[in-house]
Amino acid sequence: MKITKLYKAFFDSEKSGGLTLIACTIISMVLANTAFGSTYSHFWHSNFAGQSIEFWINDGLMTIFFLLIGLELEREVYIGELSNIKDALLPIFGAMGGMMIPAGVYILLNFGTNTQSGIGIPMATDIAFALGILSLLGNKVPNSLKIFLTALAVIDDLGAIMIIAIFYTKTIIWLNLLIAFGILGSLFVLNRLQVKSLIPYIIGGIAMWYFMLNSGVHATITGVLLAFVIPFGNGNKKSTSYALQHFLHKPVAFIILPLFALANTAIVVDTNLTEIITQNYSLGISLGLVLGKPLGIFLVSFLAVMLGICKLPKDLNWRLIMSVGFLGGIGFTMSIFITLLAFDDIHLQSGSKITILIASTIAAFIGFMAIYFSLDSTKKGNLKVELQ
Repeated sequence: MKITKLYKAFFDSEKSGGLTLIACTIISMVLANTAFGSTYSHFWHSNFAGQSIEFWINDGLMTIFFLLIGLELEREVYIGELSNIKDALLPIFGAMGGMMIPAGVYILLNFGTNTQSGIGIPMATDIAFALGILSLLGNKVPNSLKIFLTALAVIDDLGAIMIIAIFYTKTIIWLNLLIAFGILGSLFVLNRLQVKSLIPYIIGGIAMWYFMLNSGVHATITGVLLAFVIPFGNGNKKSTSYALQHFLHKPVAFIILPLFALANTAIVVDTNLTEIITQNYSLGISLGLVLGKPLGIFLVSFLAVMLGICKLPKDLNWRLIMSVGFLGGIGFTMSIFITLLAFDDIHLQSGSKITILIASTIAAFIGFMAIYFSLDSTKKGNLKVELQ
C-alpha cells in the first residue's frame, strides 16, 4: 500500500512525539512527588497575563493541537486514507465501536451518580502515544495496520471533539457564538475567493478563538473549524494547508503536547491509591480503555465486514485488528483533556488522571505484546505456506 510523504512525516513525528510525551509524563510525576512538588504544581497555576499558565496551555496552545488534528483530518478526507469510502469504512466503524462500547461500560457503572459526566473520558485515543508504541515494532508492522490505527485515531479524535462541543458546554452566550461563526463565515468566503495567504486566516482564527472562549463553547474547537477554511487546493506542497500542517508537526509534537503533559500530570500519588482505582468512575475509565476499546473496535469492525459493508485489507487479520485495538485504549492526552471538562472537583480530576495513566500503560503493554506475537505467528504461518 502506497503511503504519501506527508503521511510518513506525520507518522514519524507522532512516533518520536509519543516517546517525548512518555518522558515528560515520568518527569512531571516524579517532580510532583518530591520535596519540590508543591512548588512545581504551583508554577502551573501561577498568573500570566491575567490567567494561569495551565489555562494558556489547555485553552490556548491546545487549540493549535486541534488545528493540526483538523488539518490531518481534512487531508485524509480529500486525498488520504479516508478519501476512498470503501477504504475509510473499516476504521470509521472501528472508531464508532471504540467510542460506543467504552461509553457503555462507563455509564453502566456511573449512571445516576455525580460522576456520570465522565462518560467521554474512556472514548478517546491518543494518536501520539498509540503510534509511538506501534513504531517500537519497526518495519515488521504492515503499512495497512499503521494506516488503520492512524485513521481510527483521527476519527476517534473527531468524535471526542464533537463530544466536547455538545456535552461539555454548560452555558452558551449566543451573541459571542454568533460572532465567532460570523468570523468563520468570512474566512470561508476568503477561501472561496482563493486567498492563499495565511495572515488573514491566523488573525481571523485568533479573533474566533476569543469569541468562542467567551461563548461558553470550549475554545479549542476553534482549531478544528479553522482547519477546514484554510485553503487545501490539490493538497500538494504548495498548498496553504500542506505548508501549515508541515510547519505545525514539530512544535505540536515537541513543545505543545509535552507542555500539556508537564502541566496536567503533576499528580501527587497518595497512599490511598487502591481506594482511588476501585471507585466506580475509576473502574469505568480503566475497564472502558483496557477492555471496552479493543472489544468495541474489533466487534463493530468484524460485524461491518461480515455484513459486506467494508472489507479487511489482505495483509491484515482479525488477530491484528484485536491487538491494535488495545493501542486504541491509550487515552492519555484526549482523556485527560476531557477529564478537565467533565469534573470540577480536583480530587475527581486527580483520581481520573491517575487511572488514565495506569489504564493507558496497561493498554499500551498488552497492545505491544499482542501485536508482536500476532506478527510473529503471521510470519510463521506465511513461511509454512511457502514451504508447502
